[in-house]
Amino acid sequence: MSTNFYWAIANMDAYPQAEGQVDVVFQVNWKCQAQDGFYSAISVGSVPVTYVAGTPYTPYADLTQDQVWGWIDPSIDRPEIEANLQAMIDAQKNPPVVTPPLPWSI
Repeated sequence: MSTNFYWAIANMDAYPQAEGQVDVVFQVNWKCQAQDGFYSAISVGSVPVTYVAGTPYTPYADLTQDQVWGWIDPSIDRPEIEANLQAMIDAQKNPPVVTPPLPWSI
């Protein structure tokens, strides 16, 4: 079976008011879940974003996933994150350390 990776925006933190606007996003929290049959792993992170007064502003309610991903994708090393998640799943399938039961009774 192969590993599937599912990326999502988990939530966004916003200032109630900033630079003359309302609900101004300053941090985007993302997650990536890797799934390979019974095995799974997850990675989470956050990316700070800055709104500069006078630049185009999209009201919070009108933001789209594509727009927000466009803000943060340059800051996320997806291949590295997916490789780390794959390593976690591989370690679940073939643990590098095991603790077998003692060979005698206690």
